[in-house]
Amino acid sequence: MRTIARTLATLAAAALFSSSALPALAYTQEQQWELNVGQQYYQQLRQQGKIVSSSPYYAKLDPIAHRIASVADKQYFVPFHFYLVNDSQPNAFAVPGGNVYVTTAMMTFARNRQELAGVLCHEVSHDIHHDVYHLAVKNQQLSMIAGIASLLVGHSQIGQFLVGTGAQLQSLSYSRPVESNADRTGAFICAAAGENPWGMVWLFKRFESRPSGVPLEMLSDHPRDDHRVTDLENLFASNPGTFGRFSSNVRTATPL
Repeated sequence: MRTIARTLATLAAAALFSSSALPALAYTQEQQWELNVGQQYYQQLRQQGKIVSSSPYYAKLDPIAHRIASVADKQYFVPFHFYLVNDSQPNAFAVPGGNVYVTTAMMTFARNRQELAGVLCHEVSHDIHHDVYHLAVKNQQLSMIAGIASLLVGHSQIGQFLVGTGAQLQSLSYSRPVESNADRTGAFICAAAGENPWGMVWLFKRFESRPSGVPLEMLSDHPRDDHRVTDLENLFASNPGTFGRFSSNVRTATPL
Protein backbone atom coordinates (compact mmCIF):
# COMPACT_ATOMS: atom_id res chain seq x y z
CA MET A 1 0.00 0.00 0.00
CA ARG A 2 2.87 2.39 0.69
CA THR A 3 4.20 1.83 -2.84
CA ILE A 4 0.77 2.61 -4.30
CA ALA A 5 0.45 5.69 -2.10
CA ARG A 6 3.84 6.97 -3.26
CA THR A 7 2.85 6.34 -6.88
CA LEU A 8 -0.40 8.27 -6.46
CA ALA A 9 1.40 11.10 -4.69
CA THR A 10 3.79 11.35 -7.66
CA LEU A 11 0.87 11.40 -10.09
CA ALA A 12 -0.87 14.13 -8.14
CA ALA A 13 2.30 16.20 -8.02
CA ALA A 14 2.48 16.02 -11.82
CA ALA A 15 -0.78 17.97 -12.17
CA LEU A 16 -0.48 21.47 -13.57
CA PHE A 17 -1.87 22.95 -10.36
CA SER A 18 -0.01 22.23 -7.15
CA SER A 19 -1.91 21.70 -3.93
CA SER A 20 -0.96 25.19 -2.85
CA ALA A 21 -3.16 26.56 -5.63
CA LEU A 22 -6.21 24.86 -4.15
CA PRO A 23 -8.43 26.32 -1.42
CA ALA A 24 -7.03 25.93 2.08
CA LEU A 25 -9.29 23.06 3.02
CA ALA A 26 -8.48 19.74 4.63
CA TYR A 27 -8.63 17.22 1.81
CA THR A 28 -7.84 13.55 2.15
CA GLN A 29 -5.13 12.07 -0.04
CA GLU A 30 -7.81 10.59 -2.28
CA GLN A 31 -9.62 13.91 -2.62
CA GLN A 32 -6.39 15.80 -3.31
CA TRP A 33 -5.45 13.29 -5.99
CA GLU A 34 -8.86 13.63 -7.64
CA LEU A 35 -8.68 17.43 -7.60
CA ASN A 36 -5.23 17.44 -9.20
CA VAL A 37 -6.24 14.95 -11.88
CA GLY A 38 -9.34 16.99 -12.66
CA GLN A 39 -7.43 20.25 -12.93
CA GLN A 40 -4.75 18.67 -15.10
CA TYR A 41 -7.36 17.36 -17.48
CA TYR A 42 -9.28 20.64 -17.58
CA GLN A 43 -6.12 22.58 -18.44
CA GLN A 44 -5.28 20.20 -21.28
CA LEU A 45 -8.75 20.55 -22.76
CA ARG A 46 -8.67 24.33 -22.43
CA GLN A 47 -5.23 24.66 -23.96
CA GLN A 48 -6.36 22.64 -26.96
CA GLY A 49 -9.46 24.76 -27.41
CA LYS A 50 -11.78 21.82 -26.81
CA ILE A 51 -13.91 23.46 -24.13
CA VAL A 52 -16.90 25.35 -25.49
CA SER A 53 -17.40 28.50 -23.45
CA SER A 54 -20.50 29.75 -25.24
CA SER A 55 -23.12 27.78 -27.14
CA PRO A 56 -26.91 27.63 -27.53
CA TYR A 57 -26.59 24.05 -26.28
CA TYR A 58 -25.97 25.37 -22.76
CA ALA A 59 -29.58 26.55 -22.69
CA LYS A 60 -30.56 22.87 -22.97
CA LEU A 61 -27.78 21.39 -20.83
CA ASP A 62 -27.72 23.80 -17.88
CA PRO A 63 -31.26 23.31 -16.53
CA ILE A 64 -30.86 19.53 -16.54
CA ALA A 65 -27.36 19.69 -15.08
CA HIS A 66 -28.51 22.08 -12.36
CA ARG A 67 -31.23 19.71 -11.18
CA ILE A 68 -28.87 16.76 -11.17
CA ALA A 69 -26.18 18.72 -9.32
CA SER A 70 -28.68 19.72 -6.64
CA VAL A 71 -28.79 16.03 -5.70
CA ALA A 72 -25.31 14.83 -6.66
CA ASP A 73 -23.43 17.67 -4.92
CA LYS A 74 -24.60 16.34 -1.56
CA GLN A 75 -22.89 13.02 -2.29
CA TYR A 76 -19.46 14.32 -3.40
CA PHE A 77 -16.84 16.42 -1.65
CA VAL A 78 -16.89 19.29 -4.18
CA PRO A 79 -19.68 20.67 -6.41
CA PHE A 80 -20.15 19.32 -9.91
CA HIS A 81 -19.59 21.51 -12.95
CA PHE A 82 -20.73 20.70 -16.47
CA TYR A 83 -18.90 21.72 -19.64
CA LEU A 84 -19.50 21.30 -23.34
CA VAL A 85 -16.53 20.08 -25.37
CA ASN A 86 -16.07 19.89 -29.11
CA ASP A 87 -15.96 16.30 -30.28
CA SER A 88 -17.53 14.39 -33.16
CA GLN A 89 -18.62 11.41 -31.03
CA PRO A 90 -21.70 11.49 -28.79
CA ASN A 91 -20.16 11.21 -25.37
CA ALA A 92 -20.21 12.34 -21.77
CA PHE A 93 -17.70 11.62 -19.04
CA ALA A 94 -17.02 12.68 -15.47
CA VAL A 95 -13.42 13.38 -14.47
CA PRO A 96 -12.27 13.11 -10.84
CA GLY A 97 -12.75 16.43 -9.08
CA GLY A 98 -16.33 17.06 -10.17
CA ASN A 99 -16.08 18.17 -13.80
CA VAL A 100 -18.51 16.52 -16.21
CA TYR A 101 -17.88 16.97 -19.92
CA VAL A 102 -20.59 16.61 -22.57
CA THR A 103 -19.64 16.58 -26.23
CA THR A 104 -21.45 18.78 -28.69
CA ALA A 105 -22.29 15.62 -30.65
CA MET A 106 -24.09 14.26 -27.59
CA MET A 107 -26.37 17.28 -27.59
CA THR A 108 -27.66 16.33 -31.02
CA PHE A 109 -27.57 12.57 -30.47
CA ALA A 110 -29.77 12.53 -27.35
CA ARG A 111 -33.35 12.47 -28.55
CA ASN A 112 -34.89 13.81 -25.39
CA ARG A 113 -34.25 15.40 -22.02
CA GLN A 114 -34.51 12.09 -20.20
CA GLU A 115 -31.77 10.39 -22.23
CA LEU A 116 -29.39 13.27 -21.62
CA ALA A 117 -30.25 13.36 -17.92
CA GLY A 118 -29.66 9.61 -17.69
CA VAL A 119 -26.16 9.96 -19.14
CA LEU A 120 -25.31 12.76 -16.72
CA CYS A 121 -26.70 10.88 -13.72
CA HIS A 122 -24.65 7.83 -14.65
CA GLU A 123 -21.46 9.83 -15.07
CA VAL A 124 -21.64 11.80 -11.80
CA SER A 125 -22.08 8.43 -10.08
CA HIS A 126 -18.59 7.42 -11.17
CA ASP A 127 -17.18 10.42 -9.32
CA ILE A 128 -19.38 9.80 -6.30
CA HIS A 129 -18.06 6.22 -6.17
CA HIS A 130 -14.45 7.42 -6.79
CA ASP A 131 -14.19 4.79 -9.52
CA VAL A 132 -11.20 6.27 -11.36
CA TYR A 133 -9.22 6.59 -8.14
CA HIS A 134 -9.93 2.99 -7.18
CA LEU A 135 -8.94 1.77 -10.64
CA ALA A 136 -5.72 3.77 -10.44
CA VAL A 137 -4.91 2.16 -7.10
CA LYS A 138 -5.50 -1.29 -8.57
CA ASN A 139 -3.31 -0.61 -11.57
CA GLN A 140 0.21 -0.06 -10.23
CA GLN A 141 1.53 0.37 -13.74
CA LEU A 142 -0.26 3.67 -14.13
CA SER A 143 2.51 6.13 -14.96
CA MET A 144 0.95 9.38 -16.15
CA ILE A 145 -2.19 11.29 -15.22
CA ALA A 146 -2.87 12.11 -18.85
CA GLY A 147 -3.28 8.41 -19.49
CA ILE A 148 -6.45 8.38 -17.40
CA ALA A 149 -8.11 10.22 -20.28
CA SER A 150 -8.03 7.06 -22.39
CA LEU A 151 -10.07 5.33 -19.70
CA LEU A 152 -12.54 8.19 -19.50
CA VAL A 153 -13.15 8.98 -23.13
CA GLY A 154 -12.32 5.77 -24.96
CA HIS A 155 -11.62 6.31 -28.65
CA SER A 156 -13.03 9.80 -29.04
CA GLN A 157 -10.97 12.54 -30.68
CA ILE A 158 -10.23 14.03 -27.28
CA GLY A 159 -9.03 10.71 -25.98
CA GLN A 160 -6.83 10.18 -29.02
CA PHE A 161 -5.21 13.56 -28.49
CA LEU A 162 -4.36 12.87 -24.88
CA VAL A 163 -3.06 9.39 -25.60
CA GLY A 164 -0.96 10.98 -28.33
CA THR A 165 0.91 13.04 -25.73
CA GLY A 166 3.08 10.03 -25.09
CA ALA A 167 1.42 8.61 -22.01
CA GLN A 168 1.52 4.83 -21.99
CA LEU A 169 -1.19 3.12 -20.02
CA GLN A 170 -2.47 -0.39 -19.85
CA SER A 171 -5.97 -0.46 -21.34
CA LEU A 172 -8.61 -0.42 -18.63
CA SER A 173 -12.36 -0.59 -18.58
CA TYR A 174 -14.93 -0.56 -15.85
CA SER A 175 -16.19 -3.96 -14.74
CA ARG A 176 -19.84 -4.92 -14.89
CA PRO A 177 -20.33 -4.43 -11.10
CA VAL A 178 -18.83 -0.93 -11.31
CA GLU A 179 -21.06 0.00 -14.24
CA SER A 180 -24.10 -1.55 -12.62
CA ASN A 181 -23.45 0.45 -9.46
CA ALA A 182 -23.20 3.64 -11.51
CA ASP A 183 -26.45 2.77 -13.29
CA ARG A 184 -28.16 2.13 -9.96
CA THR A 185 -26.89 5.26 -8.24
CA GLY A 186 -27.59 7.27 -11.38
CA ALA A 187 -31.19 6.06 -11.44
CA PHE A 188 -31.75 7.19 -7.86
CA ILE A 189 -30.08 10.54 -8.56
CA CYS A 190 -32.29 11.12 -11.58
CA ALA A 191 -35.41 10.20 -9.62
CA ALA A 192 -34.46 12.49 -6.73
CA ALA A 193 -33.84 15.30 -9.22
CA GLY A 194 -37.24 14.76 -10.81
CA GLU A 195 -35.75 13.42 -14.05
CA ASN A 196 -37.23 10.23 -15.48
CA PRO A 197 -34.56 7.49 -15.03
CA TRP A 198 -36.13 5.49 -17.84
CA GLY A 199 -34.03 7.72 -20.08
CA MET A 200 -31.07 5.43 -19.41
CA VAL A 201 -33.08 2.42 -20.57
CA TRP A 202 -34.21 4.18 -23.73
CA LEU A 203 -30.65 5.11 -24.57
CA PHE A 204 -29.31 1.61 -23.90
CA LYS A 205 -31.98 0.11 -26.14
CA ARG A 206 -31.02 2.48 -28.93
CA PHE A 207 -27.42 1.33 -28.70
CA GLU A 208 -28.44 -2.33 -28.70
CA SER A 209 -29.69 -1.91 -32.26
CA ARG A 210 -27.02 0.59 -33.36
CA PRO A 211 -24.74 -0.53 -36.21
CA SER A 212 -21.20 -1.42 -35.19
CA GLY A 213 -18.91 1.53 -34.67
CA VAL A 214 -17.53 3.64 -31.88
CA PRO A 215 -20.09 3.57 -29.07
CA LEU A 216 -20.86 6.10 -26.39
CA GLU A 217 -18.14 5.90 -23.72
CA MET A 218 -20.57 4.96 -21.01
CA LEU A 219 -21.44 1.91 -23.14
CA SER A 220 -18.03 1.03 -24.61
CA ASP A 221 -16.08 -1.91 -23.19
CA HIS A 222 -18.91 -2.29 -20.72
CA PRO A 223 -21.48 -4.97 -19.89
CA ARG A 224 -23.95 -5.91 -22.58
CA ASP A 225 -26.66 -3.30 -22.95
CA ASP A 226 -29.49 -5.83 -22.64
CA HIS A 227 -28.15 -6.94 -19.25
CA ARG A 228 -28.06 -3.36 -18.04
CA VAL A 229 -31.57 -2.75 -19.32
CA THR A 230 -32.81 -5.81 -17.44
CA ASP A 231 -30.99 -4.73 -14.26
CA LEU A 232 -32.56 -1.28 -14.42
CA GLU A 233 -36.03 -2.62 -15.16
CA ASN A 234 -35.73 -4.93 -12.14
CA LEU A 235 -34.55 -2.02 -10.02
CA PHE A 236 -37.51 0.12 -11.04
CA ALA A 237 -39.97 -2.71 -10.41
CA SER A 238 -38.54 -3.47 -6.97
CA ASN A 239 -38.68 0.17 -5.84
CA PRO A 240 -42.15 1.41 -6.82
CA GLY A 241 -42.07 4.09 -4.15
CA THR A 242 -39.14 5.75 -5.90
CA PHE A 243 -39.68 4.89 -9.55
CA GLY A 244 -43.38 4.13 -9.86
CA ARG A 245 -44.27 7.72 -10.75
CA PHE A 246 -42.12 7.67 -13.89
CA SER A 247 -43.40 6.42 -17.23
CA SER A 248 -41.55 3.75 -19.19
CA ASN A 249 -43.17 4.94 -22.43
CA VAL A 250 -40.66 6.84 -24.53
CA ARG A 251 -43.56 8.75 -26.12
CA THR A 252 -43.86 10.67 -22.85
CA ALA A 253 -40.31 11.99 -23.22
CA THR A 254 -39.54 15.69 -23.48
CA PRO A 255 -37.67 16.62 -26.69
CA LEU A 256 -34.46 18.54 -26.21
